[in-house]
Amino acid sequence: MFSKILVANRGEIALRVIRACRELGIQTVAVYSVADRDASYISLADESVCIGPAEAAESYLNIPRIISAAEITNVEAIYPGYGFLAENSHFAEVCRDCKIEFIGPSPEAMRLLGDKVEARKLAIKAKVPVVPGSEDALETEDAAASYAAEIGYPVILKAAAGGGGRGMRIAHNEMSLRVAFHSAQNEARSAFGNADVFIEKYLEMARHVEVQILADKAGNVVHLWERDCSLQRRHQKLIEESPSPSIDDKVREELTKAAIRVIKAAKYVNAGTVEFLLDKNNKFYFGEVNTRIQVEHPVTEMVTGTDLVQWQLRIASGEQLKLRQKDIKRQGVAIECRINAEDPYNNFSPSPGPIKEFIAPGGLGVRLDTHAHAGYVISPYYDSMIGKLIVHKPTRVEAIACMKRALQEFKIGPVKSTIPICLEILSHPQYVKGNVDTGFIERTW
Repeated sequence: MFSKILVANRGEIALRVIRACRELGIQTVAVYSVADRDASYISLADESVCIGPAEAAESYLNIPRIISAAEITNVEAIYPGYGFLAENSHFAEVCRDCKIEFIGPSPEAMRLLGDKVEARKLAIKAKVPVVPGSEDALETEDAAASYAAEIGYPVILKAAAGGGGRGMRIAHNEMSLRVAFHSAQNEARSAFGNADVFIEKYLEMARHVEVQILADKAGNVVHLWERDCSLQRRHQKLIEESPSPSIDDKVREELTKAAIRVIKAAKYVNAGTVEFLLDKNNKFYFGEVNTRIQVEHPVTEMVTGTDLVQWQLRIASGEQLKLRQKDIKRQGVAIECRINAEDPYNNFSPSPGPIKEFIAPGGLGVRLDTHAHAGYVISPYYDSMIGKLIVHKPTRVEAIACMKRALQEFKIGPVKSTIPICLEILSHPQYVKGNVDTGFIERTW
């Protein structure tokens, strides 16, 4: 096991990793920008290093500064978290060249799965269904229009190097497609430095279900069941749960087996998530692989009793999985609400500023993953997440009731938050029935 690692991230996930390391007896180095210098979690690390000004490009995205911090503190490994450099294959390669272990997949696996066109080809090779679409990136809007005519509208354009909903456009006819083609390219170029886009049939009323996996360096792979992440706005998840309320055990078994085939085909190591879209008939299609820990990983931890972050550390240090598939059981239902500093009644506009009131919920079955507190300032420079509220109960009915109670207890002010909209969603009859899809929030609110 490592003796010291550097946490190349901030906020809630940095605190989560520091806690996991403390339990394993691993020393930690926290890096921070000038904007985060007063963050309370920094004091929980054994050492801390300022890596630059508030702008992410000059701090959390600055590879030379992070590597320098790792070298001067003499760490053995770097944990990337999610966002920032977590899925940057070049960063993983630099770590390897500097003889620092990257706690995640290899640069080769990350590059392969980070290119959505190549990932589609890999899924096809692994005999996993994919949504009808183009085999390669599209060079012209005429090519896009030709594919759309072949597979039928509506269609969706996706950035080949994309993520987080950027570089994605839905088109319902040829005119809107031609406009969308250029806007998707421009956004992809700006966000990822790669303008390549491809086209797929757009599945209306689709559900987003993803499978959590762990894979070690000896080739052992297990899944830790699925999460339903259908409640999204603009492709950003808001509420997640496990198990999915919309699939049966037959589909669940086929889904998890398909996920493992993709991971093995990619020679993937560490934690990862294979995302699928399911149509109205529960037919599933490969979406992509997230080559990192997910924001919503706590719901899997709660229903399986497995610390995913600690297993990431163990696998990266060379330890083989002690988990066997037959031993990974699901217990109860877990739901997670993302609490963001956004005003849901003003188009989810950001609400940065100081938190003056912060009263955390508690009670049996309630978990709050957050770095925020009274006096903490929500920065305009970074993601607006305040924290993640997770509940775990024996049944879905009990889990919904517990989450509603916990949300009502949670007081944050004067910044706006997504607590009110989460309460509305949890009370909606269609959500209670488990009858939601990726367009549910935008149609309803």
